[in-house]
Amino acid sequence: MKYFLKIYTLIILIIISAVTSEAQKKDEFRKIENKAFREGEKLTFDVKYGFVTAGIASFEIPAIKKMSGRNAYHITFEVNTVPSFDGFFKVRDRYETYIDVEGIFPWRFEQHIREGKYSRDFSAFFDQRKGKAKTSEGQYDIPVYVNDIVSAFFFARTLDYSGLKVGDKILLKNFYKDKVYDLDVVYHGKETIEVSAGKFDCIIVEPLVREGGLFKSEGSIMIWLTNDDAKIPVRVKTKVVVGAIDADLTGYQGVYGKLTSKRK
Repeated sequence: MKYFLKIYTLIILIIISAVTSEAQKKDEFRKIENKAFREGEKLTFDVKYGFVTAGIASFEIPAIKKMSGRNAYHITFEVNTVPSFDGFFKVRDRYETYIDVEGIFPWRFEQHIREGKYSRDFSAFFDQRKGKAKTSEGQYDIPVYVNDIVSAFFFARTLDYSGLKVGDKILLKNFYKDKVYDLDVVYHGKETIEVSAGKFDCIIVEPLVREGGLFKSEGSIMIWLTNDDAKIPVRVKTKVVVGAIDADLTGYQGVYGKLTSKRK
């Protein structure tokens, strides 16, 4: 009987070891060095339509939360038109994403769009272990480390652009609605610009967005990022449903990366 119990115990231990080993393999995700952002960061912007301040936008990382058993940055992005502009074209957009702290890839994405008479609510859970996107509209195959539109931006902040030449591209994948799209990020060089938050040496990148709500496929998006570890966005120029808008940085707090690009 004792011999039988020993054999039984050994079998159980082997099974547990195999299951644990398999779970570890499934969680052998990439690790990205991130000198750019951390929990507590908040960036605010004035959104201008021509010479008129049409709205306020903000990026915020309010917390780290558990998602699929892993630590994830909870990141929010909001765009709201100011009351004086609401009568022309009212916008109340909110995006949320949960980005893996170590791997800088998304686990969950939410989009709540209110633009004029148009509204849309969309959510997706990215099962990065099984290669599936489970959305409010169905289930779809995804490549490893696929991005949503917000997580792609934060991943781009962790990259090293120092060795790039003007016109070079960084190739990413973006999932939206029911498809995986190419999301190329084009490097356009350097420029020093001044906004309400200060004067910064910047690098210029252009994400070639094909889908994503506020940013339409027929438009272009140019982003000025600080040329340092933080790579915070200082200016965004884009075409939207109602024309062209600029978003300039007005304030920042909780920035983790060193802002060596800011001029006195």
